[in-house]
Amino acid sequence: MRLLPFVALVALAGCGETATLSVADGTGPNPRLPEPNKTLFPTVKIAEVTGWPAGTAPTPAAGLKVQAFAEGLDHPRWLHVLPNGDVLVAESNKPPRPKAAPSLRGWFMKMFMKKAGAGVPSANRLSLLRDADGDGVAETKTTYLTGLFSPFGMALVGDTLFVANADAVVGFPYVAGATAIDAPGQKLTELPGGPRNHHWTKSLIASRDGTRLYATVGSNSNVGENGMDEEVGRAAIWEIDPATGAKRLFATGLRNPNGLGWEPVSGALWTTVNERDEIGSDLVPDYMTSVQDGGFYGWPYSYFGQNVDARVKPPRPDLVAKAIKPDYALGPHTASLGLAFGRDGALTPAFASGAFVGQHGSWNRNPPSGYKVIFVPFAAGKPAGPPVDVLTGFLDAEGKARGRPVGVAIDARGGLLVADDVGNKVWRVSAAAAPAASASGSAPAASSAR
Repeated sequence: MRLLPFVALVALAGCGETATLSVADGTGPNPRLPEPNKTLFPTVKIAEVTGWPAGTAPTPAAGLKVQAFAEGLDHPRWLHVLPNGDVLVAESNKPPRPKAAPSLRGWFMKMFMKKAGAGVPSANRLSLLRDADGDGVAETKTTYLTGLFSPFGMALVGDTLFVANADAVVGFPYVAGATAIDAPGQKLTELPGGPRNHHWTKSLIASRDGTRLYATVGSNSNVGENGMDEEVGRAAIWEIDPATGAKRLFATGLRNPNGLGWEPVSGALWTTVNERDEIGSDLVPDYMTSVQDGGFYGWPYSYFGQNVDARVKPPRPDLVAKAIKPDYALGPHTASLGLAFGRDGALTPAFASGAFVGQHGSWNRNPPSGYKVIFVPFAAGKPAGPPVDVLTGFLDAEGKARGRPVGVAIDARGGLLVADDVGNKVWRVSAAAAPAASASGSAPAASSAR
């Protein structure tokens, strides 16, 4: 009961700070970046999770339709499409952490994260979804791989399926068409984990020739408040040799990179990044960017290029001077996670060139941002215009969350798959009118390195 005045105070503090700019102001190659607004308590605006009422679904853009590809999943987070069209889904959540010293802040944040649907234990498995008749609904769902440790990213190279656990990349023997893997995995390489493992999700992608893997590792804090000794090898993308496990840092200063994709025109690696919190509803925009080998992107010392974060001590003007400005802001606190590039024959022609982004939704912005899937059009290998809403309706009229989109992927028939971790579904978006069949009548082939 003695906590109630504190909780009331925090609630009032959160409600007192609101955005003065629109999400659109914080979107694009040159977002508006107001002065930081650091408050006594962080702004907390949580969308309570209610789930999808029977007969309801997200709202697709004009010319598109949506249906439940799979239901009854357990916190589905990430997706990978296999060459034969089968879909792997990682059912996962954060790993157990040691009990922290009691604190009012910790108690408060734990309570609200649970309200947002983030408090369920991890299922620690991959499931396989198969739509054999091509009607956009998976007829079969099988347990494909178990005994994992908060799995997230997946990549297939030859006859090895690599899975990024919260602390390592592990390889498993892959047999095309099999509905389960029973053989034990072999650890390829460790990834920064540890007891805290604040940003635990590790995404994974293979190079197009299969000679390299790339793995994301998020920071162990918001802005280094736990000390930079805990950030060694984190806030980064690692390049890994799948044959030997040897690895090197490919890019750094990326607070919490998640989605990875190969841009089809330039061939460049792109990622989506969750930026820092607690300096106001209008800061800092999450972003997507091409990733330069050896590039440094600012975290924790600066944001969106060389905008210094005065909270970080000691400052590092030498690193700030090297910070690369990201290509495209995705709005403040949108929690932009999933990334998939469109292609010809996917959805409608308007969505053939550009990037789909799954926005999980904010907790540190009032009013909320994200909670949708967007499409950023590209031309000549670069973003070329404002984003388009592809899938909305994840928040109901009362501001409660029916679901929250995470991973996105293009399936073998050109549909867009969306993992909904608190709706416990995978949605499939397709053209409202089926495109004409090709001369051969065959569906586009899926790539094994996505």
